[in-house]
Amino acid sequence: MRTLSRAHAAGQSHGIDLAPMLDFVVNLLIFFLITAVFIRQAGVEVNRPSNVTTDGETASKAIVIAATGEISVDRKAIDLRAVRAHVERFKAADAGVGVVVMADRHAPTGIVVAVADQIRLAGVPDITFITTTLAKTTLAKP
Repeated sequence: MRTLSRAHAAGQSHGIDLAPMLDFVVNLLIFFLITAVFIRQAGVEVNRPSNVTTDGETASKAIVIAATGEISVDRKAIDLRAVRAHVERFKAADAGVGVVVMADRHAPTGIVVAVADQIRLAGVPDITFITTTLAKTTLAKP
């Protein structure tokens, strides 16, 4: 106990010196900031469409999917099983036809995927998706 009281009386401190640790932490911070600039992040390459002009307009047909999951073509409500037949009819009329799937934001995802599958099974690889909030309209029942 005497040595402890003598150390305090002499003004000596036996605390931990934090200066070397702070120097080390600052050096680590600088090192990681500098090396982070040189690290290349892996990402997804996006192939943007080029500005291609065509001689005529390409025809596209719209299939609308309401928030309730109701599917319609030309303002007529159709069943999911009839989508493929309608798309095959579009394709027979124009071989280069594209299909636009206009789905409401709250449309069931399963219905949207099923419609896309039916379009691909009909042989149309050109599908465009549009997501929007659709106004409620009265559709003619088949």
